[in-house]
Parts: sequence; C-alpha cells; structure tokens
Amino acid sequence: MNISLSDHFTYKKLLRFTFPSIVMMILTSIYGVVDGVFVSNFVGSEAFASINIIMPFLMILGAIGFMTGSGGSALVALTFGTGNEKKAKEIFSLLVYVLIAVGFLFTVGGEILLAPMAKLLGADEILLPYCVRYGRIILLALIPFMLQNVFQSFLVVAERPQLGLLITIASGLTNMILDAYFIAVLRLGVVGAAAATAISQSIGGLIPLLYFIFPNRSRLRLGRTHMDFSALLKSCTNGASEFMTNISMSIVNMLYNWQLMRLSGSDGVAVYGVIMYVSFIFAALFIGYSMGSAPIVGYHCGAGNKSELKNLLGKSFRLILTFQIILTIAAEAGAPFLAGIFVRYNTHLLDMTVHAFRSYSISFLFMGFSIYASSFFTALNDGGVSAAISFCRTMIFETGAVIILPFFLGVSGIWYSIIAAEFMAVCLSLFFLIRKAKKYGYT
Repeated sequence: MNISLSDHFTYKKLLRFTFPSIVMMILTSIYGVVDGVFVSNFVGSEAFASINIIMPFLMILGAIGFMTGSGGSALVALTFGTGNEKKAKEIFSLLVYVLIAVGFLFTVGGEILLAPMAKLLGADEILLPYCVRYGRIILLALIPFMLQNVFQSFLVVAERPQLGLLITIASGLTNMILDAYFIAVLRLGVVGAAAATAISQSIGGLIPLLYFIFPNRSRLRLGRTHMDFSALLKSCTNGASEFMTNISMSIVNMLYNWQLMRLSGSDGVAVYGVIMYVSFIFAALFIGYSMGSAPIVGYHCGAGNKSELKNLLGKSFRLILTFQIILTIAAEAGAPFLAGIFVRYNTHLLDMTVHAFRSYSISFLFMGFSIYASSFFTALNDGGVSAAISFCRTMIFETGAVIILPFFLGVSGIWYSIIAAEFMAVCLSLFFLIRKAKKYGYT
C-alpha cells in the first residue's frame, strides 16, 4: 500500500506508515543495549558503570542532531504542505550542511573536554581511564551520529521510511557483530565497544547522506541552497523540545549517577545503567510512533486540514494508551529476565536491578502521552509549547523528584521519582492540548 502524507489516515494506515519508524527506534535502542550487555558480561561492572557516567556528556554533544531532525523535518513537511517544494528542498539542504559544520566543531571541543567532564561527572581514578578510552573513539563518529538522527526524520518526510528501517538494520547488525568480535573474541574491552558503535553510527549516517547526494526517487535531495536564518531559527525553535529533552535527560542522568554514587556506590550506577538501557527500548515505541506520525501532522497543518488533525490526534492517543498498558505489564512480568541479561553473574546486583526496574516501570503507564504531545506540537511548528513540555518533564519534574524523594525514601525514592515526573508531565500536556485546541482546530 503506497501511503502519502496527504492521505486520510485510518488506524491501519497510520500504523503501517509509522511502523518503520517504530521498528527503527526499537532496533536502534536494542543495538545500543548490545554494548552494555557485552561490556557488563565480558569486561565487568566497573567498565559498565564508566560508560554510563560518560554517556550523558556524549549525548549532549549529539543532541543537536535530534533538534535538527525533528524541528527541521517539521518545517520541511509544513513547507511541502503549502506546495512550495523548491523551498522545502533548500531548507533541507541548508540544515544538513550546517549540521556537518557544527558537528566538526563539537568533535574538536568534545575531545578537549572529555577527561575534565568525566571527572566532573563523578569518575574516580578507577573509572576515569574507561571513560576516556570509550569517549575518544565515540567522538570520532559524532558527525555521522548527528546525521543518523537527522536522516531518520527526513526519510519519513521524503516518504521513504522503509529505507530508514533498512539502514537502521544494517547499522545495528554491524554493531552487534563487531561487539561480539571486538569484545568477546579479541577482548578489546571498552575500546572494542566504542569502535563497534562508531563504525555502526558511520554506516547509519553516511549511507543516507549518499542517498540524498545522488539522484533518487524521493521528495528530497541535497543540492544548492542559500543562507536562510529564519529557516534555521524556525527549525531550532521547532526542535527545541527534542534538544531540551536530550540535554535534560543527560543532565538528569548525571544527577541520578551522582545520587546513586552517594547512596549505593558503583553498584547503584550499574543498576541505573541497566534500567536506562532497557527503558529506552520500551520508550522507543513511543518515540518511534511520534517520529513517524509527526510529518503527517506537519503536512496537514500546512495544508490547513483541521479535520485530519483531529483524526490524527484522537487515533494517536488511543494507540498510545494501548501501548502504555501493554508495556507496563510486560516490564513488570519480564523484569527478572531483562535484568539477568546484564547482571546474572552477580546475585546482589540482579536482586537490586529487578526491584528497581519494577518500581521504575510503573512510569510506562504515563510516559507515552507526554512524549507524543511534545512531538505533536513540534509538528505543528509550535516549538515553545513542545519545549515547555519536554523541559518541565525532565529538568523540573524529574530533577525535583530525584533530589527531594531520596530524602524521605532513600534509594527507592530515586526509582519512584520518574513515576512522579511522568504523571505531572501528562497533566501539563493535557493543559496545553486543551489551551491550544481552538488555535489549531484539532478538537
């Protein structure tokens, strides 16, 4: 079934169109988990903890890719909706070129700041060498990592989500195979894990770059452009929520690690690392659906089709609710198995992880609504509201909870903080959806 952005979307058509993005995000998260599994089982909990300590810094540097992808794709989709295809292609080209230039500067700066940041984030004399070895190699692939994040969104706008899925599969399989070879066979430790990730990210970023450079049958192709500061600003504003989400999550992860090092030591950081890896797989379903449906929303917003916006919002919320219930049940039931993949070799760590994950997984009952609401407003090119939801969800609600609750509940307060944050984020999302309903006409 050939599906276009301009179509009327039934449940079946909506799921078919978003399916590649959902699978792509789930596979991306699973492939990312492979690093943790191999490092934890073949190198040890200290190396595993060190990756979790330095990862937030690396994600902050790569966050601009998420911002450009989500914000820029929303603007390009809206521009397509108005019928101005030439301008849409020029904006697309400009965003990619600017991102490559910024990525180069971030790579150089990241290499310089890597060791000081690792110390600042809590790495002691044992964990610091692991952090530096892993980070230096990952930074070499920072530009492809940014491009990978950008093209995941733009391939949907180009009506080629299946190609994005195939590229993700190729990238992920490369990561898995090289992880097994570098870590389990050659025993290269965190260096092997970093090299496998860097190579896979290069595949994920450079293959779509070549696709858009050469003639293709999609709606987008890289070509001549001109500096358009208003388009850059609009893309950054649109994508501010995704940028804020990644920055905020990284900062919150730093705070989690700091609290856990204080209350439980490196074992606590290792437990949190397992939870983050597994929870990202679950959250990937919400992120993938939001990413896949956003260009549809953007197109119909640009075309002024309010009835279709109402249709998309209603169907999406019903689907999200279903996903949330299923994932929460799966997380509660599968906690021992999922934790065992990482720390089966240590009974104490396994028990800690199962208890923590079962507490944490209640948050899946609320998580999808706020993720989709933020993405929905990004697609409407209302970056201010989208950013407000994302910023409050992480930087205010979750940060506040993870600081306050441990004073009353100890380590358990850390795991319950995400539940409180997600519930408050849902309330805020509903507030904005009701407040903006008349303006965008989706009710």
